[in-house]
Amino acid sequence: MAVRSLLSALGLPDRDLNDLPDSSKRFPDGAMYRVEIPSTEGPRCLDAVLETGAALDVRVHRVSQGSGVFMQTDAELDELARTAADASVEVSLFARPNAAWGLSATARAHAGFAAAAHGQEGVVANLEDCVRAAEHGFRSVLIADVGVLDAFSEARAAGVLPAEMQAKVSVMLPAANAAAARVLERLGASTINVPTDLTLPQIAAIRAAVDVPLDVYVEAPDNVGGFVRHHEIPELIRVAAPVYVKFGLRNAPDVYPAGTHLETTTVALSRERVRRARLGLELLARSGRDYPTSEPGAAGLAVPRPPA
Repeated sequence: MAVRSLLSALGLPDRDLNDLPDSSKRFPDGAMYRVEIPSTEGPRCLDAVLETGAALDVRVHRVSQGSGVFMQTDAELDELARTAADASVEVSLFARPNAAWGLSATARAHAGFAAAAHGQEGVVANLEDCVRAAEHGFRSVLIADVGVLDAFSEARAAGVLPAEMQAKVSVMLPAANAAAARVLERLGASTINVPTDLTLPQIAAIRAAVDVPLDVYVEAPDNVGGFVRHHEIPELIRVAAPVYVKFGLRNAPDVYPAGTHLETTTVALSRERVRRARLGLELLARSGRDYPTSEPGAAGLAVPRPPA
């Protein structure tokens, strides 16, 4: 009981919230949820997401990319930024390289070691990716290392990065409990990607502890669990708002780092992720829940600002 009392005194839940309380927190525009399509690996994939979203009536608020800023040419970054700006969609690019991209034996032994930025040169490379993204107009990056996250916040304060630059914490830097999520929020996380296998009571406890939006896979790639949780969307939005409902894809190849040699595959996967979002939105509609969502370009979305 002393430990539970201590957690309460620290402003943390002293248990998982099995009663699943309503979240009263919202995005700046009052919305409860937004839709994210991950693994959008370049201009052609973004085109596919936007085209399929229009065809299936799926409002996509944010896309994210996993291969790394440095895996895009300058021309590709400029095209991505312009296309996303025209569509008022956020693009979050991964700050790489991480251990899995380099000489790490531990990253090859177990995926749990893959996300670390190895050594100070790894930190420098990650932050250089952030700076390059900002120079091309992007205002959101995916971060998977706690040291990089802390340095990222200092870079914003020092003017090395734009003050409005957002840090989207990757699922590879898992906040599996409310205490961990609050640490990431204090370090400057703009949104927090929770592990794919958390229960709704565990997610509700995290929501009680932090104010930033949560990113939650309702379908997870196989290498992070392969769970298909579409039927939890109505309750997830209720207890976790503000939440990015994130549609990954099970039974899909791991394409990181992607490139033109895999473009046919990555484009097809992007289209199917949007179709999965259509399935999720239809399920939400059938539930009878009418939760507010955001318009394109809503407050808080890090839509790119391409240089003139």
